[in-house]
Amino acid sequence: MDTVYQLLRTLLPFEWAQYEFMLNGLLAVALLAPACAAMGVHVVNFRMAFFSDAIAHSAFTGVVLGYLLAPFFVRAYPGAADWGVVLPSLTLVLFGMAVGAGINAVRRGTDLSADTVIGVFFASVIAIGLALITAQPNLKADFQNYLYGSILTVTKTDVLVILTLAVIVLAFLVATFNSLMLIGLNESLAHSRRLRVEWLTYAYTLLLAVVVTVSIRAVGLFLVTALLVVPAAAGRNLARGIAGMFWWSAGIGLASGVAGLILSFYCDNSAGSMVILTAAACFALSMAAARRR
Repeated sequence: MDTVYQLLRTLLPFEWAQYEFMLNGLLAVALLAPACAAMGVHVVNFRMAFFSDAIAHSAFTGVVLGYLLAPFFVRAYPGAADWGVVLPSLTLVLFGMAVGAGINAVRRGTDLSADTVIGVFFASVIAIGLALITAQPNLKADFQNYLYGSILTVTKTDVLVILTLAVIVLAFLVATFNSLMLIGLNESLAHSRRLRVEWLTYAYTLLLAVVVTVSIRAVGLFLVTALLVVPAAAGRNLARGIAGMFWWSAGIGLASGVAGLILSFYCDNSAGSMVILTAAACFALSMAAARRR
């Protein structure tokens, strides 16, 4: 990792590149933003923006559970880890995956519409989190980084975790992209082609939940859905086919992530908000280009 950082400082002779926290943020956003945008292609095509929003808001309850469980782990495994930091990040991801799997199971097991099922889970997970906080008035928890994001606080270990996730996302999409598109277009036809529709749906749902919960560290609970949807929507405006949409989305995600991070340094503003605003500007330009074309 030190070699990579030294190379980046050599290739980027700018003031901001001399700070390690900026290089950590740069690597994190350069990996995470394209991964989110690539997953966002199916979010846009399957109309799953509300689903990703529900997963993002489940993070609130997941973090609360982590803070509540931390004292028990401190007593059971003292000194093993900083449980007040590690456990909320872990329960955040696990609870998000559980909510994603629950939504998918109920949606496939009932005749209710997808948005109705998501709405039920959305309200329920928020209510659980509020009930837990109310029951523990002395709970000492810092939710600010989860609400607003803090990409500049990521560590080298976080960068390695994000790199692993980005590789998994790329491998999964390469292996399943066409199958997922067919499922989204016509699930009956996908069954007739002997695709493992249920397995693929659950796999995509769980991976999307992991991507959403990990991305909360970068842009915060309030903006994470935009990291999935906005670059993919811009890519859809510019692309002439589904393959083009994939590459346009990933490229816009990468460009907006890096540009937004650099702008946040010079504007002394929130990195997460600048990343999303840059992506929104790309979307506006893509709308103009699509109309002209």
